[in-house]
This record gives sequence, C-alpha cells and structure tokens, in this order.
Amino acid sequence: MAPSTRSPAMHEPDADDDWFADEPPSETAERPAANEFDHIARLLRPLTRGDPVALDLLDDAAVLPSRIDHDLVITKDAMVAGVHFLAGEDLDLVAKRLLRTNLSDLAAKAAEPYGYFLAVGWPSGTTIEDRETFARGLAEDGELYDINLLGGDTVSTSGALVVSATFLGWVPVGDAVLRRGARVGDRLMVSGTIGDGWLGLLAHWGEVEDPDGSLVSSYRLPPPRL
Repeated sequence: MAPSTRSPAMHEPDADDDWFADEPPSETAERPAANEFDHIARLLRPLTRGDPVALDLLDDAAVLPSRIDHDLVITKDAMVAGVHFLAGEDLDLVAKRLLRTNLSDLAAKAAEPYGYFLAVGWPSGTTIEDRETFARGLAEDGELYDINLLGGDTVSTSGALVVSATFLGWVPVGDAVLRRGARVGDRLMVSGTIGDGWLGLLAHWGEVEDPDGSLVSSYRLPPPRL
C-alpha cells in the first residue's frame, strides 16, 4: 500500500522508529493525520489479518497465487461524499458500505470473495481519529465477512472524501453468472426489499415517515446480498 507520493516500496521500520508506534499519539483533540507510513502500519496493516499475499503492505503490489480450475472475478466501486453517501456520515459506516457494495457485486457473479485493494482520497483537515474510525469499520466487516485487505493507495485531496475498493473473487471456470447468460423463460428472482434504500434517503430528508429507523438504516448501511 503506497503513500500519496507514489514512493518506492516501503522500508521495514526500525525498532525505534516512532512512525510505527503500537499506540496512537497521546493527543486526542483535533490533530492532523499522522505520517502516511504510520497510518499504513498502524491502521491498515492489521486489516490484512496476516495474509501473506499482502506482503505486509510493504510493497506497491500484492502477489496472488493462482487457483486451479477457477476464474478470477474482479469488481470495483467508488463512492464520493455527498453523492453516494451522506456528507458527514459516520466513517465506519462509509467503510462498511464500500465493502458490502463490492461483496454484493461478487455474489452476483457467484464468486467467492478473496480480498480487496483500497484507495482513499482524504480531504485536507482529516484527523487521525477520522482515519481510525474508517479503519475500524473495515476491520469489523473484514472479520464478519472473512475478507482481507491486500493493498492499495492513499492520497490527499482538496475536495470531498473519495473511497474506492477493488475486490477479487474466485469462481469455478465457466460458472460466473453473466447478464448475457439470461434466456427467454428463465425465472427472475429478487432478494431483499426493493426500494428501501431510496425510501431511506427520502426519510432522511423528512419526506416519508420512518418511525423505527429501518428505512434510513437500509440507506446508510445496506446488507450485502450474499
């Protein structure tokens, strides 16, 4: 996982290098995000859950082994604050929404999730607490859905928060479910409740009633269709 400058592969930290301290700095007030190497080591490396493919996020790449008799399925989604999720949304929910959207896309192809690459454009003024919250959401859903971070990139932006993930999954050769595979006479089946996400946005705007908050919840954090 590379820092914003597109530097060469990351160096192994020295034992006395405080960029890679196990504990965050003691200041808890509004403080700027830590050095990118610290951010990667302390917040993102644990998301690999020790997967050797990720190379401890010390390289600008991951090395994936092939899987016999399987096709590799790749999908990607990007989200922008104020467009794809509410501006000011809790960042742990943003992280989970990003993962779940991609997991649903893999499931639609009948693929088994393997891992993902993450890209984040952090707005200027983002604090380390913001990044910690985002990483916590990734960690919680990583455990829930057994999915590991394999690499990615982080950059700074003068605009809104932008997050993107590229997911990899495996499917037996020839078994991916494709749109062009539909035939006349096939049954069309839908899971979940159609329209809850849109109704949730309307409820957030106060245009429809949502007494138990379930509609807004469906918009803010839709469950993956697994």
